[in-house]
Amino acid sequence: MSIVLVVNSGSSSLKYQLIDPETGTLASGLVERIGTDGGRLEHQVPDASGGTASFEADVDAPDHGAAFDAMFAAFGEHGPSLAEHPPVAVGHRVVQGGARFVEPTIVTKLVKINIDELSTLAPLHNPANLAGIEAAERKFPDVPHVAVFDTAFHQTLPPAAYTYAIDRALAEKHRIRRYGFHGTSHRYVSRAAAEYLGRPLEELKTIVLHLGNGASVCAVDGGRSVETSMGMTPLEGLVMGTRSGDIDPAVLLHLQRRVHLSPNDVDRVLNRESGILGLSGHADMRDLVAAVEAGDETAQIAFDVYAHRIRGYVGAYAAQLGRVDAIVFTAGVGENSAPVRAAALAGLEGFGVVLDAEANAVRSREPRTISTADSRVSVLVVPTDEELEIARQTLEAVGA
Repeated sequence: MSIVLVVNSGSSSLKYQLIDPETGTLASGLVERIGTDGGRLEHQVPDASGGTASFEADVDAPDHGAAFDAMFAAFGEHGPSLAEHPPVAVGHRVVQGGARFVEPTIVTKLVKINIDELSTLAPLHNPANLAGIEAAERKFPDVPHVAVFDTAFHQTLPPAAYTYAIDRALAEKHRIRRYGFHGTSHRYVSRAAAEYLGRPLEELKTIVLHLGNGASVCAVDGGRSVETSMGMTPLEGLVMGTRSGDIDPAVLLHLQRRVHLSPNDVDRVLNRESGILGLSGHADMRDLVAAVEAGDETAQIAFDVYAHRIRGYVGAYAAQLGRVDAIVFTAGVGENSAPVRAAALAGLEGFGVVLDAEANAVRSREPRTISTADSRVSVLVVPTDEELEIARQTLEAVGA
């Protein structure tokens, strides 16, 4: 068996999955509140009935090393045994790879130095990703560790797509360009969509809508990312749960002059107090839809703004691609919210996009078509699996 331990290390959390890409997930878990009091662990394993058995415990996790100790204890107590199911490699999600990392990369001392140096572009993520790598290396010193970068899939963007129209020397000095994010998901979903349609990936032109609390769009041409909505940071693009997405930069100057907001204040407002939360008071799309259905006019405006932005990007990316074979919804909102899918594509019938209302209303964890038989563009829902994609890329990197 080619088993991979997939690690997603945040500043205060550690998510993990033990995966055999051929047979599925052997175990998964989460350690929360790292570095604070009240650490909590949840460990899940498949049970005999085909469901999932979940175990929870309070843990002491002052740092990521302690979080890995708690993970080891959970495997020892609830299984599966790591001695009987040893990982051949550990795959790590790393948010920002800059322009340096274009593929999954075996971790070395130099790679870690680069991840640390790229923390200036992702100060909330890369330091935590690196802490997870180093803690995992201490626990698994005899297997290769592989960094899988969120930005790597978008390194195929052409210069016209990744270049911002600011002073060239200033941009080069400070590495200001579009990097894009959610690349692991966009890669997985675009490939899975091609498999589902039974068509070669190389001939497909696809728009992938990764709609979760964070959200991004990607135009995929023959399996290559050619345009994406997130930019130098995950703030640009679509309206999100708490992020503004696209905004006139002069708005920030106006707020600084009129309200005397500091850079940290601006960061807080745009990343944590905007999006559908700022518009409606609801950060969760399920709550927003419920408010819309209850007749809340403020919620309706927020929902309309959210859908309007998506529809605009779909149209723009259709123009960039020249032709669209498939539009694919994924992630928490994209996979589960029929109202969002319907609103996002409303009015696009003239572009060959015809949604099947009955099919759109079906809830399923399986890939499915939600367009009509005569729709020129296939509209799909394809559940994402970033952990499986990380496991596959990890095995590719180590040649297993």
